[in-house]
Amino acid sequence: MDHARRIEDLGIVGAGGGGFPTAVKLQTKVPTVIVNAAECEPLLHKDKELLLHLSGPMLRGLQIVMEAVGARQGVVGIKERYTEVIAALEPQVPAHVRLHPLMDCYPAGDEFILVYDVTGRVIPPGGLPRDAGCVVVNVETLVNIGLDQPVTHKYLTVAGAVRSPVTLRAPVGISIREVVEAAGGPRVPDVRVLVGGVMMARLAASLDEPITKTTGGVVVLPSSHFLVGWYKSGWKQIERIAKSACDQCRFCTELCPRYLLGHPIQPHRAMAAIGFTANQARLTAGTLYCCECNLCSLYACPENLDPKNVCVAAKPVAREMKLFWKEDPATVRPHPLNRERRTPMRRLMAKLGLNVFENVGPLSDRVFHPQRVVLPLKQHAGPAAIPSVKPGDRVQAGDLIADPAAGALGARIHASVSGVVRAVGNTVVIEGGK
Repeated sequence: MDHARRIEDLGIVGAGGGGFPTAVKLQTKVPTVIVNAAECEPLLHKDKELLLHLSGPMLRGLQIVMEAVGARQGVVGIKERYTEVIAALEPQVPAHVRLHPLMDCYPAGDEFILVYDVTGRVIPPGGLPRDAGCVVVNVETLVNIGLDQPVTHKYLTVAGAVRSPVTLRAPVGISIREVVEAAGGPRVPDVRVLVGGVMMARLAASLDEPITKTTGGVVVLPSSHFLVGWYKSGWKQIERIAKSACDQCRFCTELCPRYLLGHPIQPHRAMAAIGFTANQARLTAGTLYCCECNLCSLYACPENLDPKNVCVAAKPVAREMKLFWKEDPATVRPHPLNRERRTPMRRLMAKLGLNVFENVGPLSDRVFHPQRVVLPLKQHAGPAAIPSVKPGDRVQAGDLIADPAAGALGARIHASVSGVVRAVGNTVVIEGGK
């Protein structure tokens, strides 16, 4: 059976947030498949809950992926503190699959860190897991493969300032407002929502935004929470404060997860080069290898500056100057204090002011019956899909409604509910679902 073709037909993408088409990822041959069950974003519990309640589909999906890439072994990377999940999984995994306990730190789910922790090999700067003999796949992605159905629903944790934090299975295209109400609604009157988690989040424009294939979490916060202000900050403010306040303490670099792996990323140098003058520009070398985990900005910096966004802003300069890493991969050596300088989750949550929220997210059996879904045509890496429906068309849940252009990177999109297509533009709007 052509597993990659079937996965492409089902519209399966990386459900952990990246949205890379899974079928493309499987067009390689490697000896090891790693299941990314680290789920290192604070307050999110979706992957843990799926391992507890849908381990069967997950293991079927893992077997399919292993066959597709010719892997001899599978490894489930999961935080060692999830003893209940580990105990439940151990009797189920076949002989060629093992569980690998991970430290409870951030960002344990970064592919580069996960591959190093599981195999002891470092992916070279600018490389991919396949360069270390691995393919890394998210838990929910494997569940979708194992279920062998078009992707019409998304598992996500609704957390933060809600009455009942919960993990839900929601139709793609349902509004953020509806999943927040399913978590009991906000506990405070004036809230904003972070989509995806708190460390690598974006601020939702409104509660009417739709849930997509890559929405792993919805974190509701009081509008007065400092993280809301943080994500509202613009570049002019970030640049002005960086120029005036950075004292080159190096904390951003010394705690940078990629620097600790031996990669040539030093955020403090990008901060020193904030003016990007001709003489300083080469200080931005290495910013291309920033993974944008936000640890330097939201945890390491004692001045509450934003080295991450300074690195992001420096990337175009580094590309223009062709400041790419060109060394022998064998020269990459992890920092001798790599493990000792990991950031514990409990300390990160305390720093972010998240300890006031209930840190749970049990899987709910709630079934949604939305009257309207809004399905963006771009829910994946690559160009937007091309709609194959028009207003007035009647569709059934699971019907194909959009396809990537021929030869383009992308993913198919399917109707998440049955109903009538009301509008087609950058989104497909379906109404009347039951």
